[in-house]
Amino acid sequence: MAMSGRFSSKLSLISKVLKTDALITQRPALQQTSEVLRNYATATGTKEAKIKVPLALFGGSGNYASALYIAAAKVNTVEKVEAELLDLADASAKSPMFSQFTQDLTVPRDVRLKAIEAITAEAKFSDVTKNFLSVLAHNGRLRHIDSITKRFVELTMAHKGEVSAIVTTVIPLPADEEKQLKETLQEIIGQGKKVKLTQKIDPSILGGLVVEFSQKVFDMSIRTRARQMERFLRDPVDTL
Repeated sequence: MAMSGRFSSKLSLISKVLKTDALITQRPALQQTSEVLRNYATATGTKEAKIKVPLALFGGSGNYASALYIAAAKVNTVEKVEAELLDLADASAKSPMFSQFTQDLTVPRDVRLKAIEAITAEAKFSDVTKNFLSVLAHNGRLRHIDSITKRFVELTMAHKGEVSAIVTTVIPLPADEEKQLKETLQEIIGQGKKVKLTQKIDPSILGGLVVEFSQKVFDMSIRTRARQMERFLRDPVDTL
C-alpha cells in the first residue's frame, strides 16, 4: 500500500523512544493515559448496542478484533482502519527491530505507550487505530497484532460480503484461468457475496492446484495424486 513506504521510515522512532530516559519519569501523564484506555475499551464493549459484528469471532484475538470493528463502525472508518492495520503489519514484517519491540514483554508499559503514540502520530493514523494500538500497548498485547489484524480482515470481508478463496499453484495462473476459477467459485456461493481470490505459489505441490474455500480444501495437486497412487500400489492385492 502507498502508506507502507512512508510508515516503514517511521519505525526508527522506536529506537529513539526507547533511548529516552525521560519517559520513565513521566508517571502522571501515563496514569492518565491508562485511565483513558480503560474508558475506551469499556465504551467500545457497552455502547452503541445496535452495531453488531458481521461474524462471530472467539478467543483473545477475536475479541480484540471485534471491539475494534465496533469502534470503527461507530465513526464509519472500518475500511480506513483495515488499511492502517495492514500497513502496520506490512511495515513491521520488514523491520526486525519493530517485531522484537512488540514481542518483548520486558519493555516497560510506559515505554510501549510512548513508542506507539509517537509512531501512530507520525504515520497519521486515525484516532480509532491510535487508541486501539495504545490499548494493546497498555495491556501488553502488541505481540498479537498480526493475529488481530487477520481476524479484523475477516470481519471487514464479512462486512463487505466477500468470501476468501486461496488457490495454490506451482506458477501463477494465467489471467483467463484465474477468471474461470473465480467465476466457478462465484457460482458456488451464489448471489449476494463476492469471491476474493488470492494466489499462492508453492513448487512443492509439483503441479495441479489446491483451492481453499469456505473452510473446505479441494486438493487437485500432482503431489497428492502421487501419494494416493503410492498408497494404492502398496495395498495388498485381493486374490480369489
